[in-house]
Amino acid sequence: MAFLADALSRVKPSATIVVTQKARDLKAKGRDVISLGAGEPDFDTPNNIKNAAVEAIRRGETKYTPVAGITPLREAIAAKFKRENNLDYKPEQTIVCTGGKQVLFNAFIATLNPGDEVVIPRPYWVSYPEMVALCGGTPVFAETSIDNGFKLTAEALEKAITPKTKWFLMNSPSNPSGAAYTEAELRALADVLMKHPHVWTLTDDMYEHLTYGDFKFRTLAEVEPALYERTLTMNGVSKAYAMTGWRIGYAAGPLQIIKAMDMVQGQQTSGACSIAQWAAVEALNGPQDFIETNRTLFQGRRDLVVSMLNQARGLSCPTPEGAFYVYPSCQDLLGKKTPAGKVIETDEDFVSELLEAEGVAAVHGSAFGLGPNFRISYATSDALLEEACTRIQRFAGSLT
Repeated sequence: MAFLADALSRVKPSATIVVTQKARDLKAKGRDVISLGAGEPDFDTPNNIKNAAVEAIRRGETKYTPVAGITPLREAIAAKFKRENNLDYKPEQTIVCTGGKQVLFNAFIATLNPGDEVVIPRPYWVSYPEMVALCGGTPVFAETSIDNGFKLTAEALEKAITPKTKWFLMNSPSNPSGAAYTEAELRALADVLMKHPHVWTLTDDMYEHLTYGDFKFRTLAEVEPALYERTLTMNGVSKAYAMTGWRIGYAAGPLQIIKAMDMVQGQQTSGACSIAQWAAVEALNGPQDFIETNRTLFQGRRDLVVSMLNQARGLSCPTPEGAFYVYPSCQDLLGKKTPAGKVIETDEDFVSELLEAEGVAAVHGSAFGLGPNFRISYATSDALLEEACTRIQRFAGSLT
């Protein structure tokens, strides 16, 4: 009898974590490495949020919390959904989890049976299919392409849905592509979902506040209220509020799914960190002006990276609508050789040789289910981004 669970054979380590750790290891050995693999803002958590955490400690808010979250935070989440997304949820229709990952795990553990399918657009965040597999479900991939900005069409969604489909999981703006769906594009997807009442939707809106230009964010249940009763809307404080390490994600939906997730979490971790929850109350209820300041900085970084990568020989980089990633194609560089004679056969070869030759760490697109591309996070300083893109240009130009 094998000691480790069979489920582990169905999953792979997180490629983004692997790349980030490899960059750390090289830096520890003295290499000059610029890591563009991590998906977290380089800004510090705002002082008012940090102060709220300190005050919570001083008040003695250090005990176990209710599994689904402290009442002030659940009230703040309900108010946020009403204020920003035109969605009416009662506090009891919300749940607070230890990061967005736990929201997903809770939902899948609570609902998936063997054979149940989850439709996931490709490219996808690396953890989505692995989570589905660990929870006993089957990931089914719906195709997109660089030609349509990596956005799922109604036709592709229709093709992916079967009688076994339980969830449709979408992420807008997207990690890894930065693609974000307009109201019209969401309407087209909603029209498909309305024809399949057995399919629930989980919308990962973690990058909601990071959209650029005139783009207006919308979430699916807002666009089609008839989907409200079978939609779990997920968000968190990690990206917009620069609180990745605080580990607070949240979701809202019908009581049926929230109660089931509450039960799962009660046997798994109980409530999220009490101090982090009080910090999140301040994040959602406190001043929001810094979000626009950070958004403007990210937009400038996006424009810098897109411009410089499109000047690199053999690379093609679309301009994303949101998040803090670009997802350029290295198709035209496949088959070429490095100065050392290594043939670039895949996107994984490209990022591996880029790290070795120039000390720039990126994540290969095949880890996100769609290549030959690679993901760059531009959540770092302009100076580092300019240097990294200069190195990428030099590496691409060295291939023959």
